[in-house]
Order: sequence, then structure tokens, then C-alpha cells
Amino acid sequence: MVSRRTPQQLRDWLAANEGIAHREQIRRAGFSAATVRVLVGGGDAAAIRRSWIALPGAAADLRGAAASGGQISCLSLARRRGWWVPPALDQGLHLHVLPGSASVREGNDAVVRHWTKPLVAGGRSLIASVEDALQHIAGCVDRDGALVLWESAARTERLSPDALRSVGWTSRAARELSTEVQGLSDSGLETLVVIPLRRRGLRVRQQVKLAGRFVDLLVGDRLVLQIDGFEFHASSGQRSQDIAHDAELRLRGFTVIRLSYSQIVHDWPGVERIIQRAVAAGLHRDS
Repeated sequence: MVSRRTPQQLRDWLAANEGIAHREQIRRAGFSAATVRVLVGGGDAAAIRRSWIALPGAAADLRGAAASGGQISCLSLARRRGWWVPPALDQGLHLHVLPGSASVREGNDAVVRHWTKPLVAGGRSLIASVEDALQHIAGCVDRDGALVLWESAARTERLSPDALRSVGWTSRAARELSTEVQGLSDSGLETLVVIPLRRRGLRVRQQVKLAGRFVDLLVGDRLVLQIDGFEFHASSGQRSQDIAHDAELRLRGFTVIRLSYSQIVHDWPGVERIIQRAVAAGLHRDS
């Protein structure tokens, strides 16, 4: 028997559940249809496609997914979960939609729909699985950008390369990406540097321990690349340790080059020229 719970209790419950829920979820939480009608009728919540009840403060991507009959996926899920997304990629809403479902199509609503059978059943969730999002990324983003996202996902979600390779991917692009993921990139910026250097035939290792600390990238045997990301705000003490470590590496015969977010993202040709000059001078080789 459904207990008599108040509209205020329903509002509080919705607020604790990202501000939006399916009517069936609400019913299972013990709220009656009459309570829902009172909350919606009083303007404290809105019904979306009749099945979803949302507070005014519910996130726009969740409301968009409910309105379109899909699940947040691809780049939208990547941003929501904090994966590193290359800045040039679009900001639109990406949704996973089941083939044959009645997804709402609106003219220029900037919604990208991925019509695929799910790898992982999502029930009534408005958020697709990590695996489905990765497969959508594989088919939606260019190969290098997709690998950046996959590497970031592997680190953020603590997915080992072996775990990714064991997934039953249904697209060739996803299967190929799963064989390339190393799971070593400390940030998406690392992957942006590693890809073109390896493509040039250079031996690049990630997270190598030298002089007692890990370095981001080691090209050949002697060229160290350290990457200071967009959110690099080291304390004075941390910065001093970095400078001291750089000095120790130089004293041991390594060449150290520090690269910033702005250089990698906005001036890659300039970065590539610097590395090429270092390689041409043999600074990556043991003397």
C-alpha cells in the first residue's frame, strides 16, 4: 500500500535525486499519483513527456534527455563524468537512443542522437553506461580525439586496458581503440603529445620513474617532456620540487622540456618543431 507522503517530501526526494525522476521511480519511492499531481499543479515541478517529473533546477542535459526520450552519452557523458575533452569538440547534447524508439525530433535542437542497441542495459536511467558512451565516441569523434577521450576515461573510471579489450564492442572503431589504450596518460594533454610523436616513429614512454620521481613522457632515452596542464596551479613548495627535479635530471644528462596547455592545444606545430630540433640534435639518445 502506497503511504501518504506530502508534496514537500516529494520535492525534497527529487532534489536529492538530481531533480528529476520517472513516474515509476517516484511510485516505488512511496509517492502517490495524487501527490505528483499536487506538486506539478502547484508549479513546483514539471511533467516532461508525461513520464518524467522535474524540478526547475534539474540539469539541462537531464531535462533534454527526458524530453528527447534518450540517455546522456558520448561527449555529453564524458563532460558530465569529468573526462578530459579536447576543447575543439562540440558542446551539443549527445544522446543514446534505442533503435525503433519514439525519440522526439526537433528542428534545430543541437541534439546528436546515437541510435544503437545498448551494450549495457540502462533501465530508466537518463544516463548511458560508460561502455556505450565510449562506443559512441569511437564513431562520433576523429581517431586521435577519440583515443584522448578513451585514455581519460580509462584513468578516471579506473578501467584497465584488459577490461576494455574484454568488452563485446559492436563497432570496428571501438574494437580498434580498445587495442590502443595504454591507461598510462596522466591527462588528455599527454595523449595529444604521444599520438603524433609515435606516429613519427619515436619511442615514447609514459610515467617513467627517473631520479626518484615520475616524468610525464620520455622520448628515446634522454629527452624528458613534462606537461603543465590547464589547471596547473602548483604551490610554491610543489613548484620548487619540480624545479629541483628538473635540475637533477639535467645533471644526470637528460634534456627537460616543459610544455603548457596553451602550447599543446593552440600551437602544436610550434611544439612539434621544438621536439624535432631536440631529436635532430640527438638529445633523445644516450651519448
